[in-house]
Amino acid sequence: MKKTVLIVDDEWNMRNLLKIHLMKDYAITECSNGREAIDLVKINSFDLILLDIMMPEMDGWEVCQAIRKMKSTPIMMLTARNELKDKVHGLEIGADDYLIKPFESEELLARVKALLRRAELNHDHVQGASILYSNGFFRMDQEGRQVFLKEEILELTPKEYELLETIAMSPKRVFTRDVLLDTLWGFHDYRDTRTVDSHVKNIRIKIRNKGIDYNPIQTVWGIGYKFQEPDETI
Repeated sequence: MKKTVLIVDDEWNMRNLLKIHLMKDYAITECSNGREAIDLVKINSFDLILLDIMMPEMDGWEVCQAIRKMKSTPIMMLTARNELKDKVHGLEIGADDYLIKPFESEELLARVKALLRRAELNHDHVQGASILYSNGFFRMDQEGRQVFLKEEILELTPKEYELLETIAMSPKRVFTRDVLLDTLWGFHDYRDTRTVDSHVKNIRIKIRNKGIDYNPIQTVWGIGYKFQEPDETI
């Protein structure tokens, strides 16, 4: 069965171009505005979403944030702008990759395949285990992709969860920012380490907002990050 791709773009020419490139290998659904996209995601399970940023009424940023509240479906943002701040913002709110217009068909197909492959690997990994870590205070459930603090769910975005999971799986290892970028985003041509720092900061803030004095991601100055186990006295 073909993987399913949702194309969201207000320009018919762009939707048609994407469809031409992808329809041989993927089952395509398309829509022309953000609200329709959200409605489709609510009732369907897509394998990938190609989401244009510059759309009237509801732009791609808003659509991405709305989808992330419902699903962890991989999202590739489409944009004619090649500004670093746009890329950083998109990654911070839950996008998985970027494609700059105009693009070559080979790059489109390669990025689509890479996103779908990573999604499959993550799914297979989750199916193989359930409780990744537990000490009675802090618990990570891989099957449900959830983190619990004192049995209360910590609401994380898909990428925030994956970042914490990656570090917790190798608690003695120090991860550089470049390694985390490659592992979680697969960006070999995109080296803005602020993406990693922003996600770490968001995780720490969400835990503090729970009124809990615990930092699961320790900063190793000059190198990167490592997992920090909770103090048993907390």
